[in-house]
Amino acid sequence: MPDAMKCPNCQSEHAYQDRNLWVCPECAHEWSAAAGAAADAPQDASVRDAHGNVLTDGDSVIVMKDLKVKGSSSVVKGGTKVRNIRLQDATDGHNIACKIDGIGAMNLKSEFVKKA
Repeated sequence: MPDAMKCPNCQSEHAYQDRNLWVCPECAHEWSAAAGAAADAPQDASVRDAHGNVLTDGDSVIVMKDLKVKGSSSVVKGGTKVRNIRLQDATDGHNIACKIDGIGAMNLKSEFVKKA
């Protein structure tokens, strides 16, 4: 049986087609065969800023809004330019490692910066 006919939620082989959806009778999960094919397509692993620009190691970025520094009373002000960023794989979303003048080394989320 092809993987498109197996339930992506519980891997049950008892899924059946109901019009344009597949239905799993064991876990009641419904999915589209077209959506399953799109999920199998390779994902773009690049890090993007808030405007969708691709970021690379060594880029300069600008912080878009005031960010509180965890464990400190400091604040990174919006408009602060951060030079020479390093990209990292992070499970918590903090995928930019950098040094900010006056604050020190920290990690940022790419959704709060824009490419300079």
